[in-house]
Amino acid sequence: NLVINGAMQVAQRGTSQTGVNSSGYKNACDRWRFNASGANVGTYTVSQSTTSPDGFGTSLKIDCTTARTPTSNEMYEVEQRLEGQDLQSLAKGTSASKKLSLSFYVKTNVSGNYIVWLYDADNNRSVGAVYTVSDSNWNRYTVSFPADTTGGLDNDNARSLDLRFVLLSGSDFTSGTLNTTAWATTTNANSRAGQTANVASSTDNEWYLTGVQLEVSDHATDFEHRSY
Repeated sequence: NLVINGAMQVAQRGTSQTGVNSSGYKNACDRWRFNASGANVGTYTVSQSTTSPDGFGTSLKIDCTTARTPTSNEMYEVEQRLEGQDLQSLAKGTSASKKLSLSFYVKTNVSGNYIVWLYDADNNRSVGAVYTVSDSNWNRYTVSFPADTTGGLDNDNARSLDLRFVLLSGSDFTSGTLNTTAWATTTNANSRAGQTANVASSTDNEWYLTGVQLEVSDHATDFEHRSY
């Protein structure tokens, strides 16, 4: 698993923070941060929660406390930034580049289509996928990402690849076509195209995430539990 703290077990900064409406790391699960665009993305309480699917003990919870319908340039998402030195097995940017599979568990009362995508910060390239929430239960979702023979990842401890889960998105980020079958140069219009769900549509809304696994494979495997 290339993701660190995918089971949301560790929360060293703190286990809850109110009034969250901006980018950055919050007092919740380690390694997970928020990415905002625009003047108003709603407001949330974020926390490490004990609500979790069978086989897990914790999750990242996002609870909307101020509702918002996004304007065209507003967007909010949860992300993990991965270091290039941990990603060399991808062989990205070479003829031996590998496919990736992503699996994760989400529970939310907000039905609709959601975008999850990868952003190559070294080369400004990206690829995405759609997952559809149709009920309020815990569900495991799996998506695959193609190999990319363009753009190698730097072998250092700097940010190289972002894994991003979109919570809401305005039309500036959804008016194009999502790159799903091949990586491409990142443009805002294509980056989150297909997102219809808005976690900020009501203060009754909650969104939980756990069991996140990104692996070098053409198919998802069972979550790799690691010692705390």
